Amino acid sequence: MSKGTINVSVENIFPLIKKFLYSDHEIFLRELISNATDATLKLKHLTNIGEAKVDYGSPKIELKIDKKAKKLHLIDEGIGMTSEEVQKYINEVAFSGAEEFLDKYKDKVEDAGIIGHFGLGFYSAFMVAEKVEIITKSYKEADAAHWICDGSPEYSLEKADKKERGTEIILHIAEDSTEFLEDNRITELLNKYNKFMPIPIKFGTKQINDPDHSPKTTTDKDGKKTTEPHRQISVDNIINNSNPAWTKTPTDLKDEDYKGFYRELYPMQFEEPLFNIHLNVDYPFNLTGILYFPKLSNDMNIQKDRIQLYQNQVFVTDNVEGIVPEFLTMLRGVIDSPDIPLNVSRSYLQADGAVKKIASYITKKVADKLKSLFKDNREEFEAKWNDIKIVIEYGMLSEEKFFEKAETFTLYPTVDGSYYTYEELYNKIKAKQTDKDDKLIILYASNAEEQHSYIEAAKSKGYEVLLLDSPIVSHLIQKLESSKEKISFSRVDADHLDKLIQKEEVSISKLNDEEKEKLNAQLKEVISSEKFIVQLEAMDSNAAPFIITQPEFMRRMKEMQQTGGGGGMFGMGNMPEMYNLVVNTNSDLVNQILNTKTAKKRERLITQSLDLAQLSQGLLKGEALTNFIKRSYEIIK
Repeated sequence: MSKGTINVSVENIFPLIKKFLYSDHEIFLRELISNATDATLKLKHLTNIGEAKVDYGSPKIELKIDKKAKKLHLIDEGIGMTSEEVQKYINEVAFSGAEEFLDKYKDKVEDAGIIGHFGLGFYSAFMVAEKVEIITKSYKEADAAHWICDGSPEYSLEKADKKERGTEIILHIAEDSTEFLEDNRITELLNKYNKFMPIPIKFGTKQINDPDHSPKTTTDKDGKKTTEPHRQISVDNIINNSNPAWTKTPTDLKDEDYKGFYRELYPMQFEEPLFNIHLNVDYPFNLTGILYFPKLSNDMNIQKDRIQLYQNQVFVTDNVEGIVPEFLTMLRGVIDSPDIPLNVSRSYLQADGAVKKIASYITKKVADKLKSLFKDNREEFEAKWNDIKIVIEYGMLSEEKFFEKAETFTLYPTVDGSYYTYEELYNKIKAKQTDKDDKLIILYASNAEEQHSYIEAAKSKGYEVLLLDSPIVSHLIQKLESSKEKISFSRVDADHLDKLIQKEEVSISKLNDEEKEKLNAQLKEVISSEKFIVQLEAMDSNAAPFIITQPEFMRRMKEMQQTGGGGGMFGMGNMPEMYNLVVNTNSDLVNQILNTKTAKKRERLITQSLDLAQLSQGLLKGEALTNFIKRSYEIIK
């Protein structure tokens, strides 16, 4: 037996490890299982190249809890260590066995991603253990070794009688960490970090129906059939799927395989994903994964299930900001890349060149997939548009390269259920909806029900009306107007139609200037100037006498501020709601108001007409609505 002091550069490294190495103590299990996995995969590689003359077999990693003795055992069947290797890799923290391994076999190792790190990863065990033991036997011809350390720099190292190849780590759990002696807690961590590790992980046993047993069915004299219970057998409880879908090639997977993996990732999700994107790249970086488009509501804040980031099938985080483009964080699925370190800060990720390339690749891959889906089955793509538009619109706003690519598959639906690409829409409406200044006016509604009368008025003139109802549509419109020449978006209720799309012809008013002045004064006596700006306009005599509109610019700025940015710079966030009241001077009712002799009757006509206009816009509420209803009943008595 030998004793010694661990070669560390400070008097006692363990308090530092416990306090600073990782933010969560639970990470120790991830680190230890990762080391066990690395040790197993190293053995596999050495046997494949003929370096290790042993039977690789079907190794697994096993966890055992001894609650009474307060011990947690982690056992692998990997490469193991000799006493000399324990001395070097465990006691001399400054060195990494994995780095030496990589250096020695760098010309032969095809997948350097299997290379993990001994050293500090192992020492994370002292975050939860007051004493740690290592019992290990190398694949080489050498005695087994038994290493013990109680959390101080001193250790003991002696021979062991272990017969099987591999390593057993025994953690004597500290009093402040007894939660890690609970089956439920360990199961939780295994499911979180190790659910898709490449080596099977055993944690206890479970009962299943014996596949070799066929329950007998007997029939009594009355013809009643009775089937005996299925015989149960005990099998290893393997907690992980060591060959998840993203590690396979797309040609080996069917649609049901992708859906099955989605259910495995998100067992509480009952809706199927709309479609998936399989990521697979090995140059200039390594990345695999599967992204799913879920059904999305217009509420951009709902995000329960997120993309999971893995490194060589080890769970790292589900906070993928900085790695995945922001607009794609609304998707679900898995990204696995050995080029992303396990323990780094978010600022590091955001600045790292490899990570930026990864984000760019994912953006391109998603855009290409959307383009192919649109091209291959447009009808199906249209049917899914409302469920995916938020992601696409957000991408167009936040990623310039995506904006350029999205031109070919972004759809603009109409209130009648037709779908156009921008080019199709342009060609469809340019003849009728180009104004006198040669600007194309694109009309849209945000709520088909509330804006029904305005929509119908536009349709009666042969205009197309889009239905743009996502929460970020104001931002997108602003982006489109600035990137396209001579176009303008106008909501159908932003003004009366003749103003929205001004043609050369000028409507002539039935009222002269004096009559207009008189009418304007009459209206202002009744109508609040704090809420309405009265505009006298000569329109078709059959058009509504009173029309309420809200200026496009002001409304859009307020909407943009509500969804983040845009309107605040104009100081519109706290401004009261202001509307234009467009009064049709060619309407018979307006003419009647002008010529009514008694002020009381004129006031009633104006109030009733204004209330009807407000009602059509959903603006009549509370006391005003109650008074309107009461007044309307009085009129029809």
